[in-house]
Order: sequence, then structure tokens, then C-alpha cells
Amino acid sequence: MRRVFALLLCIAIPVAVFAADAQNGYKVAYDGGSLPDIKTGVGLKLVINSSTITFVKDNTSVATIPASAITEISYGQDVHRRVGAAIGLAVISLGIGGLMALTKSKKHYVGMTWADGDKKGGLAIQCDKNEYRGVLAALEGVTGKKAVNSDTMTVKN
Repeated sequence: MRRVFALLLCIAIPVAVFAADAQNGYKVAYDGGSLPDIKTGVGLKLVINSSTITFVKDNTSVATIPASAITEISYGQDVHRRVGAAIGLAVISLGIGGLMALTKSKKHYVGMTWADGDKKGGLAIQCDKNEYRGVLAALEGVTGKKAVNSDTMTVKN
């Protein structure tokens, strides 16, 4: 009986894991843009197929953009020091938090613009540090566009 139960668990658990993530995608946070009714900071799932880029929230498609409509892909980083956390730790640990003020935190952003007939738009999303390169590679592969590093761009006013 134990062997049958163990065999059943060995089959059921992997099936459940693969079924839960049947829709391959990336977890991202919406940082702003032209998606209606989506607020900044909302968690979305970015699903990239061979012909479309879809944003999903709570298993509901929020926006679907044809890959051929993408006009530009950009990426950048926001680097800041962890001052607030260092102050909180310094109060508790009597000064050791000062070492934490020397550490940096990076946030990785990916932006895209599109023009699908008369519908134009753009957005910025925050990606996980372990996944943003995968997001960029997938977007470049599907759209045929090369991502531009926005940190190296100079803006003239």
C-alpha cells in the first residue's frame, strides 16, 4: 500500500507543478505606461509567444500586443543605496547598520513602445534581477528588434 501511495505521489506532484505553470511567463511589476485600468506597482505575468506579447493579471488577459507592432525595446537600471534599512538596523544593532548603507540595490526595468495601426502605446515594467535578461532575449527574438540600453542614451532638452 505504501509503494502504491509513493508512486501516486511521484506522479501527481510533478503533474501538478507543470499544470500550474502551463502558461510559461515572467513575473513583472507594471511601472507605468498606456495600459488602461492598471496601477503602478501591480504584479503582472508577461507571456511571450511567437506572434504576441500578453500581459496577464489574475488569469485574465489585460493586454495583447502583436510582436510585429513593437517599435522599440529599452532597458535600464535604477541603483540606490539602502539608507532606510541601514538606519533601522543601526538603531537595533548599535551601529552595525552603517555597513549596510554601503550596499546598493538595483531594480531592472524593461520598456517597450508599439504602434498597431492607429493604436500606439508604451510601458515600463520592472523585472526580477534573475529574469530580466531572459525577458530581453525573448522580446528581441520575437520582435526582431535590438534592445537599447537607456542608461547610455543622452537626452537633450
